[in-house]
Amino acid sequence: MFMYIELIDVSDFFPDNVDKDALDTQVKDRKTQEAAEKARNEELANEMKQNDKIMCMLEERQKNDIRNLNKAISEFQKNFQKPETRREFDLSDPQALKKDKPARLSDNDPRCTVSGLQKFMGEDLNYDQRMKFQKEQFREWSLQQQRDWKNALADQKFADDLYDKNRIQLDQKTMEQQRKEEENKRAVCAATKDFNRTQAAELVERRKLEKYQKMKDDMTEISSLLQGDLLSENPEQAVSSFGRHRVITDRWKGMTQDQLMAIRYSQQQQVLEKLRLKEEERQRDAEWDRQSIQAARAQLVLERHQQRQNRECRRALDNINAELSQEQKSKNIYLKEEAYSNFPTDQYYAQFNTTSR
Repeated sequence: MFMYIELIDVSDFFPDNVDKDALDTQVKDRKTQEAAEKARNEELANEMKQNDKIMCMLEERQKNDIRNLNKAISEFQKNFQKPETRREFDLSDPQALKKDKPARLSDNDPRCTVSGLQKFMGEDLNYDQRMKFQKEQFREWSLQQQRDWKNALADQKFADDLYDKNRIQLDQKTMEQQRKEEENKRAVCAATKDFNRTQAAELVERRKLEKYQKMKDDMTEISSLLQGDLLSENPEQAVSSFGRHRVITDRWKGMTQDQLMAIRYSQQQQVLEKLRLKEEERQRDAEWDRQSIQAARAQLVLERHQQRQNRECRRALDNINAELSQEQKSKNIYLKEEAYSNFPTDQYYAQFNTTSR
């Protein structure tokens, strides 16, 4: 496969008035910049290589230090931390059974601690002697309890006898005191009855006097009221000193007959006026109703007339449409049967475009 490469003249792309010296200077500066950048990159690469070498040396030194430290720790454990010096060596000591001691040498063995669970209550070494001593002690306690029980029964019996004697003496004193109290109550009741009788007589006499005095006062008051202006209903007593048209409310006994007649007459006039206004309103409403009915009738007549005209217009329009439809049908029949009955022949079309025009 061959490729066609066309050579292009570079001078075609640049005009004649280009400053070639400036372009050479720019190219020189660019080469100088690239050389400086290349030198800087080489310097950085050399520095990175040097750093990598230092890191490898440091890692190797650290590994050697760790190896030496582990070796020193192993030597120290081998020389100064032997298995027999460890705290838990007794758990895996092969000579443990030979070195082991009895679980308990005595009851006061310091090895028998609470957490050791080697000594419980009732499992001491002098169990037989202790049980014998306890049985003897229980027998002595039982005898002592029996003696105490007999003494307590004797003391209780003596206390009961003494209580019965004291209760009998107390009952006798109580009965004597009740008898004296009853005599005193009877004397007090007799004195109270005499005092109440005297008080009742004095009360009856005092009530009689009070009743008589009250009756006398009531008669005086009744006579005073009957003779006064209050019950006589004197209209002059209610007249105020500020004018005849004003009254004293606590003395006024009501209006006179003339005043009442004037008020009743005014009320009748108001009733008649109200009836007259109601009649006028009724007549006005009736007139409005009549006018409304007339307007409704006129509207109904107008609507019926309008409907009648619409029906006539519709009927006339229907007649016109029927006539037009009939004419259209007749025209279509004529065109189909008469006008379009003869189809043109080739001779008819051959007469067109026969001249030079």
